[in-house]
Amino acid sequence: MRGRENRDASTDRWERHDWWEVTLESPDPARSLRFWSAVMDKPIIKESEGGGSIDLQEGVVGLSVQKAEVYEPPVWPPEPGKPGMQIHLEVEVSDLEAAVEHAIELGATQAAHQPQDNVRVMLDPDGHPFCLYT
Repeated sequence: MRGRENRDASTDRWERHDWWEVTLESPDPARSLRFWSAVMDKPIIKESEGGGSIDLQEGVVGLSVQKAEVYEPPVWPPEPGKPGMQIHLEVEVSDLEAAVEHAIELGATQAAHQPQDNVRVMLDPDGHPFCLYT
C-alpha cells in the first residue's frame, strides 16, 4: 500500500511502522479488553474509556476494542434481518475441551450451532463469534 512502510522481521517490532490491528466494537470496552487479554494470554498495552489495545507480541499485529455507543450483537448462525458477523477471530488450541472451559469461565458462551467436530464456535461477552479449533 502506498504510504505504508514494509519492514522485515529482523527490524525490532517497536521500531516498525507497519502495524495493523483488528478492532472490535463493544458497549463495555474494559470488559472486552480483559476478556480478550485472558483468552489470548497477552497484555493490555493501552486503555481508556473509549477502548484500548492488546499486544499480541507477535510481529506487528494487535487486537483493539473501541466503545460503541449503539451496539447490537451479531447473530450466529446468520438469520435474515438480523446483524450477522462481519468478522470473527480464530484461535488454535491444543486441548479444545480445556480451551472451551476456560473461555466460558472468562465470560464466553458456546454457540448452539457447531458446524465442525474440531471447532467450537464461541461468543465473547459482547456476542462476537470466535472459533477455538485444533
